[in-house]
Amino acid sequence: MSYGLIAVIIVIGIVIGAIATKKCEPFLIAGSIIGALFLYKQNFITEWVATLEEVMSAEAYLILVCGLFGSIIALLTASKGHFGFAKIVSKICNTEKKTLFTTFILGVIIFIDDYLNVLSIGTAMKKVYDKVKVPREALAYLLDSTGSPVCVMFPFSSWAAYFGAIFFAQESVQALGAKTWMGAYIKAIPFCVYPIVALLIVILFSAGLFPKLGGMKKAYDRVAATGKVYSDASKKYNMDDAEGEQDGNILNFLIPMLVLVVVACVTGNLVVAQVVCLAVTLVMYLSEKLMTFTEYWDNFVKGFADMLPIIILLIAALTFQTIASNMQMTEFFIDLTQPILSAKIFPMLAFIITGILAFMIANAWGVCTLVAPVLLPLGASVGANAILIMAAILSGCAFGNHACFYCDTTVLASQGSGIDNFDHAVSQLPYVLIGAAVSIVGFLVLGFVY
Repeated sequence: MSYGLIAVIIVIGIVIGAIATKKCEPFLIAGSIIGALFLYKQNFITEWVATLEEVMSAEAYLILVCGLFGSIIALLTASKGHFGFAKIVSKICNTEKKTLFTTFILGVIIFIDDYLNVLSIGTAMKKVYDKVKVPREALAYLLDSTGSPVCVMFPFSSWAAYFGAIFFAQESVQALGAKTWMGAYIKAIPFCVYPIVALLIVILFSAGLFPKLGGMKKAYDRVAATGKVYSDASKKYNMDDAEGEQDGNILNFLIPMLVLVVVACVTGNLVVAQVVCLAVTLVMYLSEKLMTFTEYWDNFVKGFADMLPIIILLIAALTFQTIASNMQMTEFFIDLTQPILSAKIFPMLAFIITGILAFMIANAWGVCTLVAPVLLPLGASVGANAILIMAAILSGCAFGNHACFYCDTTVLASQGSGIDNFDHAVSQLPYVLIGAAVSIVGFLVLGFVY
């Protein structure tokens, strides 16, 4: 018996609950339990636990990838290697353009994780911006724009590991011929319109070739009129004038990052690359007496623990995905919508749907787990290009993560820049909306071309 309609109703409930509470995990767990109740009747608890165990066993590799990424990020942060950037860039950044371009370049270099990107660069660059009288709103905008958009464009980031695994669970993605999730993910990168457009706007903005709009223009006008690099509402975030002036060796950041990328490329195994990277940090940080072994281990454990919410989300999402698949949700949704859908406009619709949900829920990773199991099979049923659908989902999630004023990375960009979150959200909004509009047109064109 097909329970496809019930599964769709459960998904709607999950989306509503996630929007209302900004939490996906509890509703995914509850949804999978309710689905198991319909599927397995009185044996639902036993079968639900069995499904949970199967998912955790099958996804042990991804769990390790996520957890070890957390450990690496914590250790890189504790090493204060990113402060080494400050010493170098303070000598280079003596004009607005140099300062903005340096921020952009650093954002591309620190691609491993958007949290690490936003917080490390913000801490290192705040005083540089103040020195050359560039508004902190511009710093926050560049941090946010080189956070998730950059992480999407690199297959060695925490975003790639998570999204790639979600995508590779779908038959239409496996049919592309890639042997691993990374291979499938790489196919989508050139078509990720929103991240590409967002980064192009940042380049033009940094070069002075893109106009100052809305709140950003007001911020620049404020600096010109008063010399204040942040608004009065942001004073409370800048009480410590010495913040961000710590010392650090840039090699303590660059060498482990280089090792991670090179080993991942050579072996094709991200866990192996992470283990080698961790071994390198252990030798470097202890030999330099940056920390004791106890401090190293505490940072390792703390970083792994910091990724537990992501790991829980992943397990909850894949468990629900398995239950929903057994309920034949995809087949029901395809039968219902196939007659009215077109392969040519599907990538554009996928971007719009994903972007709206990511903006409302403020959880790009959670949104991917909700939409990928529906949009990818549905797109395959109407003949849409699976690579474009993956790119549309990635772009929609990056847009939502970038645009939502209560999203974690938006809040962290404000925190890293030392400004009020509302000031940041308003000042970057015009650029985000322009990027979204171009992306809609871009996916429409790509849908007709491919």
